[in-house]
Amino acid sequence: MEDDIDEWFRKRRRYFEDIMKEIEREIDELFRESFKEFESEVPRELVRERSLPDGSKVREFGPFVYGYSVTIGPDGEPVVREFGNFRPEGRKGIEVKKLREPLVDVIEEEDKIRVVAEIPGVEKSDINLYATENKLTIKVDTPQRKYYREVDLPAKVDPKQSKSTYKNGVLEVDLKKVKEESKGTPLKVE
Repeated sequence: MEDDIDEWFRKRRRYFEDIMKEIEREIDELFRESFKEFESEVPRELVRERSLPDGSKVREFGPFVYGYSVTIGPDGEPVVREFGNFRPEGRKGIEVKKLREPLVDVIEEEDKIRVVAEIPGVEKSDINLYATENKLTIKVDTPQRKYYREVDLPAKVDPKQSKSTYKNGVLEVDLKKVKEESKGTPLKVE
């Protein structure tokens, strides 16, 4: 009787081991297919191949950066800002861009708007800034790093009266606010 029970368990164990091996093969195949699909969507600038000391080759992807910051806005509501060069796209997978979006904070003060952006790994001369009354564009395009971000400003500014500094990977741009003039002419009620 004990031999029958042992034999029954051995058969079940082999059966489950076979099932687990099949599941493992299917998971490996799914991963291979997923990586092939991912590789086809990655911009060529983010794919590198290098040789190892033993002569074999390895492919590297990236860098891939994604993050978000949460701050409290002037109205007391949370403000969520995403940054990076890819975004989770729900069921579609991910969207990969050649350009990274730097982490940016917009700080509104009484007479100016300060924009602080993290853009490490570049020289001051690589940074291109463009400003309009209500938007600031930050652009860096070097072989190693590519950043791009359009920042909507919370108030109108005078782009000609701006100052910017860059130190240790942090860009600070101060934009002077335009004083809002009264709208219209007061009328006398008779």
